[in-house]
Amino acid sequence: MFDYREYFDRYCQDHKLELILSFDMPGGYETAEGTFDLESRTVFINAEYLKEAPDHVKAYCLFHELRHASQYLCPEQFGAAVIRSSRYVIMFDGTCYKLVDGKYHECRLEGGAELFTELYLGQPYEVDANEFAFEQAKKFYGDQEELQSLYESRMPERPLAEGIYDSIYAFIDEKIKASDRRTDRDV
Repeated sequence: MFDYREYFDRYCQDHKLELILSFDMPGGYETAEGTFDLESRTVFINAEYLKEAPDHVKAYCLFHELRHASQYLCPEQFGAAVIRSSRYVIMFDGTCYKLVDGKYHECRLEGGAELFTELYLGQPYEVDANEFAFEQAKKFYGDQEELQSLYESRMPERPLAEGIYDSIYAFIDEKIKASDRRTDRDV
């Protein structure tokens, strides 16, 4: 049986992070494997959802979310692309968020699920978290085919064009500014 707490505590100690581990997923994340909430410094793992999953999947999910915690709380350890991308969330349905002054601002982009899946998976902070999770899980479970397959499923199918995120992030910025201007007029 996978001991989330043991790996979580070891990671926090090794990286000098004060985090909370919760198995009670926040609203809207009931079918997610996990998430990290910056405001509460909480790593949420959906242990119920993952209960039948092999241990290497559980480890992968935990290390993925722990890496996100490090990206947000220790940005100096990461490159500019990871730092910048961690302020943006692109969901599979085109809903996007930008973190500004500790608050998420929302907008929506047009397009299909295939495009948004590739954009989500290809964001530098997601690629980094998946690479880290894969390497950490390999330390405990070896380079097994199932783990390699999991990793590949979490990566974009093809490399995205150079500069695509600069364009997407600029578009998100503009949509959020326009939305904020409308909200300011409504008040």
